[in-house]
Amino acid sequence: MSSEPAPTLGPTGGPGAAAARMRSLVAARRGAQLAQGADTEELAAQLREALDGFAALRMHYQAGIEEVRTKVDILRQEFEQIHDYSPIEHVRTRLKSSESLLDKALRTCDELSLPAIRRQILDIAGIRITCSFVSDVYWIAQMLERQPDLEVLQVKDYIARPKANGYRSLHLIVQVPVFLSTHTEHVPVELQIRTIAMDFWASVEHKLKYKYDADLPAHLAGELDEAARLATELDERMGHLREEIRPMPERAGDAHPRGGSGPDLGPVPEH
Repeated sequence: MSSEPAPTLGPTGGPGAAAARMRSLVAARRGAQLAQGADTEELAAQLREALDGFAALRMHYQAGIEEVRTKVDILRQEFEQIHDYSPIEHVRTRLKSSESLLDKALRTCDELSLPAIRRQILDIAGIRITCSFVSDVYWIAQMLERQPDLEVLQVKDYIARPKANGYRSLHLIVQVPVFLSTHTEHVPVELQIRTIAMDFWASVEHKLKYKYDADLPAHLAGELDEAARLATELDERMGHLREEIRPMPERAGDAHPRGGSGPDLGPVPEH
């Protein structure tokens, strides 16, 4: 599987902006160290090491995305070419931008270091899978959970327990091995699995929050609440029609025993 080259921390784009912020942070530290008589060349070497490490970190997480994306694509191809029904409608991937990653590290990490970022930020790499039916969300999660080289680190079921604002989705943090030339990196990847209705609602909610800087007017918040209720009702109604499209028994993954060390996601609910 090919992987994209590590992004360069150049003068333009997200990586360049993050590099500029890292330089400013290091510059502040450098000023303090210079006042104490620290060596300029040593400080420059520290900055180069930090930037190189940041680029390598992003490359590792991009490779993690590609490893998990390949697994999802293989399942999708199997269903489309061998079976007469595919639960996977759309797949999108996202690597958190350098600027966004640095912002989150400054907010949440106990120290600004690469080990702290790796340890405390688990959504650097992300994959979103969109399905037609709620039952397919859990089915896909179970198929991925059974793969022996994927370790499920965390499950947040916002379908069974929606967020207060109406957001619904199944979130999993899975860890995948990335085999490099000299060692293996175990990379966490966030999976968001949701229906088309859930995805539509989340997309509109995100755009509104961005426009109003997370301070939604009351009438729009009310409209979103009502839209969330209608999206849930739509998923329920479409679930009733699912059996007319493809009966739930005799699925490709059901004939195989459950495996792996991840948590049991429970039976696939019939909607």
